[in-house]
This record gives sequence, structure tokens and C-alpha cells, in this order.
Amino acid sequence: MRPQITFPTDLRRALNYHEKKVQKGTAELLHAHSFFKLPQDMNFHDKMERFEELMKLNESETKLIHISLNFHPSEKERLDKAFFVHLADEYMSKIGFGDQPYLVYQHEDAGHPHVHVLSTLIKDDGKRISTHFIGKNVSEPVRKEMEKTYGFIPADKKEQRREDEKQLVVTPQKIQAGKSATMRSITNVLDHVIDRYKYTSLHELNAILRLYNVKADRGAEDGRIYKHRGLNYVVIDKEGKALTKPVKASAFYSKPTLDKIEEKFKDNQKKRIPDKKHLKAAIEWAMQSGPRSLSELAKLLKKEQVDLVIRRNEQGRVYGMTYIDHQKKTVFNGNDLDKMYSAKRMLERLGMEPQQQPGKDQQKEAGKKQQQPQTEQSKQAQPPQKESAQTDKQQTGKEPDKTRIQEKEAIPEEVSKGASKIIEQVVEPDSGESWAINKDLLTEEQRKKKKGFNKQWEM
Repeated sequence: MRPQITFPTDLRRALNYHEKKVQKGTAELLHAHSFFKLPQDMNFHDKMERFEELMKLNESETKLIHISLNFHPSEKERLDKAFFVHLADEYMSKIGFGDQPYLVYQHEDAGHPHVHVLSTLIKDDGKRISTHFIGKNVSEPVRKEMEKTYGFIPADKKEQRREDEKQLVVTPQKIQAGKSATMRSITNVLDHVIDRYKYTSLHELNAILRLYNVKADRGAEDGRIYKHRGLNYVVIDKEGKALTKPVKASAFYSKPTLDKIEEKFKDNQKKRIPDKKHLKAAIEWAMQSGPRSLSELAKLLKKEQVDLVIRRNEQGRVYGMTYIDHQKKTVFNGNDLDKMYSAKRMLERLGMEPQQQPGKDQQKEAGKKQQQPQTEQSKQAQPPQKESAQTDKQQTGKEPDKTRIQEKEAIPEEVSKGASKIIEQVVEPDSGESWAINKDLLTEEQRKKKKGFNKQWEM
């Protein structure tokens, strides 16, 4: 069982959302608690008036509450209409809304059984029901109690977050359902992202939206839309190509126009500063596991609820990284977070160089080269590299150029403390031979030893 609580600001819009689904046959009004009429005997205005007569008694900005009770797909058979009503009544009573009017709708347009409950926070005496920490302190204990009572599958927080975000992704099936379904899908994504995440540029906003196959687009710089400060939203595929016609920002209820978005850019500059520490810690924790590729790093960051967005040029070279911290709802470009987390520095810490990130057309050829064993000539060529640096010093009396050393040696000079520990462990104490971090320079034997070490490290 998984309750989700939100606080709508517009009664008509919230009610209309469910009523339109009822008209389309994808939802049904199961129960009208404390409405003095049966559900089938009420029209739209009857429902509006019942809520409004209480809402006008209080001047608070937040007067509505919307709750969805979600259940595991395997529990669908036991959840008939009567049981849904019983569960909704019990839940609402236990969280303090037993005397409030509320409507219970069952929706059939998702992959799991669930009901929606719409109610007001204003009581008949004009006082407002407190919602301070209602999720953690009130709803959570009730959820656990009801799961135990009825034997429901417990909700796991991480699994819940992943499932919620998975449901938001705009898929081809949702697009094929028609224009209204596409609008609704984009709206759901915008409602989830625009006011919740802290981004400071259109690029950072799009880094998040792209996770859900949506893009905010200003068009070409010499185009009419761009010149008139317009902003459209469009559904895209994994390659970033548009799958639908662009929809004007002004067409959405929340009006996520360029003016509104730019105001958020300014506000979020300060709001996201305290989140830097958390994101840096997550990245360093991931680096402690010793990733040796961007894909390995991305997987490790994913475990810390951080998405890594990699930007490449047409030649396939990495030129930027963006980190999306879903726990803190914050987005940072690597350079803005800290120079240590820029694309260049992170590639160095991973033992890679930008040119080692080939485009798709070059990956097969690069893969073949990596599989070829190191020749005796190349093996012998490695030790003199350090001697060359020493010779430079003897001849000139000066320290050799650091840039030249980095070009000759595989291991970058500056690494984080976490990465340093890992690198130190990779050195064979018996032979005195260092494993180059650059994968292209590893022999097959060294690669096997390194692989065995990493397994031991992880244990």
C-alpha cells in the first residue's frame, strides 16, 4: 500500500481532472462521504458547492488535499469496489479526516490498482486541519498499520520513488492515445519537475526533463519563437528527436513560460547552494568503488539517487557533465559544483581522456584495439618515460613541464583522496610495476589482476 499526498490549489481543476476521466470511462466515482447525496445523484456543481461552502470559512491559501492510495498489481483480484471504499474510509478516518466531505474515485488507466480521494482541509467550524509532517508523522504509521492488518505488500521508499518516476516517462503508447493524453503526460512531467527541482538554466531544466522524454525548446535563435521569447514543450525520443508537435507553454495550466522559468533560475541560484555538500559526498562515495568508465560511474551514482548526464560533441568527445540529485531535487553542471567535478577532471580521475570517448561510429574500431595484447616494443617503451622526465631535469636544471609529463604518463597527477587510495592498491609491491589507469595500456594479464583486485575491494 502506497499513499501519496498532494495539496491542489484549484478546486475546479482538481475536480475536473477526475470528472473528465469518468466521462471517458477510465474512472468511476465510488463514494461521496458526507455529501448528503448519493454519487449518482450529484452533478459537477453539487460537488463544487459542498467543498466551497467550507473553503470560504477560512482564508488559508491551502484548503484542499488530494490522496491516492496505490496497491501492488498482484493485489488487484482482492480489491473490489466495496473493499476500496472501506479502505478509503478507514484511512481517511485514521489520518483525521473522518468528519470531512471527500470523494473517492477509482482509476483504471494505470498498471496498478488505486483510488484517488479529494477532500478539503477546512472544517465546518472554519478551522483548518494541520498538515505539518502529515506524510511522515500521520500517514506513514497508518500505512504500516493497514499493511499489517490486511496483509498488503509493504511500500519500499526507493522502489516507490523509482516506480513513480517510471510512470511519468512519456512513452509511445501514451502519445498514440491521442492529443489529450499527450498533453496530460507532458503536464504530469512539468508538474513533477518545474516547482520541485532547483535548476538555474534551460540546459539544466532539460537535463531533468529529458529523463522523462520531454524537452523545453526555444527554437532556432534566428526564428520567430526565439525572438519573441517563446517556449514550447515537445515529446522526444532517446536520441532527442521530436515525436510530437510542439505545445506552447501558455497552453498548460501551470503556464511554465520563459518568464516564469527565468524567475526560477534566479531563485534557485541561492536555494541550491546548501545542496552542494550532499551531492559532492554522493559523487565521492561512488568514486570510492573505483569506477573505470563513465558507465560504471553512472551506475554507482544511480544507487545514490543521482543521474549523470554526459554531453558529447559530434566527434563523440565528452565536453560536459551534469549531475541530477533526486534526493535534494537539485541540478548542477560539473564546473558549477566544483572544478573537481568538471568533465575534464572526472575523466582524469577515471583514468580516461576526452579523446578516449569515441563516437558510435568509432567504438567498434576502438574496441578491437583494446582487445589486442600489448607488444614487447610498447612494454619496453613505458619505463623510459619517467627517465625522460628525469633527463630533462638534469639537462636544464629545471623541473620538467607538467603537461609533457601527463602526456607521457597514464596516471594523472591530481586525484581525489578516495581515488588515490584505490590507485595505491593497484600498484604491485613485489614487482614495482604500476598498472596504468589508461585502459588502452593494460595488458591482458594486468587486466585480469586488476579485475581480481576490484572484486576483493568490493567485498
